[in-house]
Amino acid sequence: MKKNLLLSLLFVNSIVVFAQNKDEQFFKQIYNSALTNSKCYSWLDHLSNDIGSRLSGSAGAEKAVQYTKSQMEKLGFDKVYLQEVMVPKWVRGEKETAYILDDKKKIIVPICALGGSVATPKTGLTAEVVEVHNFDELKALGEDKIKGKIVFYNRPMYDGVIESFDAYSGAVDQRGAGAREASKMGAVGTIVRSMNLRLDDYPHAGAQSYGELPKDKYIPTAAISTNGAELLSKTLKSNPKLKFYFKQSCQQFDDVLSYNVVGELKGTEHPEKIMVVGGHLDSWDLADGSHDDGAGVVQSMEVMNIFRNLNYKPKNTLRVVLFMNEENGNRGGNKYGELAVKNKENHIFALESDSGGFAPRGFSFECDDSSFNKINSWKYLFEPYLIHSFVKGHSGTDIGPLTSEKIVKAGLKPDSQRYFDYHHAANDTFDAVNKRELQLGAGTMAALIYMIDQNGIE
Repeated sequence: MKKNLLLSLLFVNSIVVFAQNKDEQFFKQIYNSALTNSKCYSWLDHLSNDIGSRLSGSAGAEKAVQYTKSQMEKLGFDKVYLQEVMVPKWVRGEKETAYILDDKKKIIVPICALGGSVATPKTGLTAEVVEVHNFDELKALGEDKIKGKIVFYNRPMYDGVIESFDAYSGAVDQRGAGAREASKMGAVGTIVRSMNLRLDDYPHAGAQSYGELPKDKYIPTAAISTNGAELLSKTLKSNPKLKFYFKQSCQQFDDVLSYNVVGELKGTEHPEKIMVVGGHLDSWDLADGSHDDGAGVVQSMEVMNIFRNLNYKPKNTLRVVLFMNEENGNRGGNKYGELAVKNKENHIFALESDSGGFAPRGFSFECDDSSFNKINSWKYLFEPYLIHSFVKGHSGTDIGPLTSEKIVKAGLKPDSQRYFDYHHAANDTFDAVNKRELQLGAGTMAALIYMIDQNGIE
């Protein structure tokens, strides 16, 4: 009997070792394909340099839809289709201008209108400036000190945290709700320090919302570069009565029709179980959005290209989804989630890449403890590729609306230290993306999807 037990244990152990060896060998093939036979860098080149910026509702966004659809049709999906979604159309208009008026001297500073903002009067807006660092300071000053003035929000992203996204989260409320809160106090405009950890001359765009304010209470709002913010703050200290001038001609139009782009490969064993990988196809309009989120788009497409190159047929249905309108509305993610519920689809896994094309370092998971523990047991397979961070946390905005009964959501975690140098700014261009780092990210995504496909979730 002991002999039989020993033989059984040896047999089970040999199966485990065989499976581990098989996974290790397939990982090598995945990364080799990503580094030597990928298309993602050339796809990004076209998106960035031939199409350019892709703000929702723009001609660039629609060109990107047609381009990625045509490329996905060459990858061997069972079907590629467009998913209709109505998106906002906001147009920046002429390049913004701004300057500090200090004792009749004009000091030009770089600004850009924030997404969804209204325009200034045609001749521009001039007013005294009140500097604040948070909404509590704003309210403490009271309407008497705010009315008729421009509120200058100048809370920097905090340098003292390792995760740059934590620094972003700690500062971005002033961009998103700054105009709304200042308007309630009678302000005539707002200027917001750019969400950027370094000092430079690039103003960073981003979405803002007036919330429930009536339209006659909308006030123009713009981001100022970090160098500009430092200069304005310093000049205010020496001259609290200085004035600030800015002019912008942005305009909000009616919603327009756009699309999510979807490629689907039916699973060989469990076609009813769906795995999604994706990024968002839209970008801000100041640059071509190579890091945010051209990188995530082409990495998601590359997952399918890797599987095709290796002749890997997933057991579960694989969908590559390129979402529209993450930047100023998340309409694409919401529409995909809405249709998933309507069609009673069973999504077991969703992976998003929306943190730039830098070297991959791991994943952030939204799941229960049993699924996380199972996935964490695979970590040893990723460590030879310097993928060492498996943590619980936010996965992604576009996959957020997915609500299947049992689902694991994950976000690719690249090295984020330089991400906010480029995020939403005019320097988020193709030359800022390293080809090898981009490819490694795609390989890392394919490796995780392979493990989910082979082993399922708890």
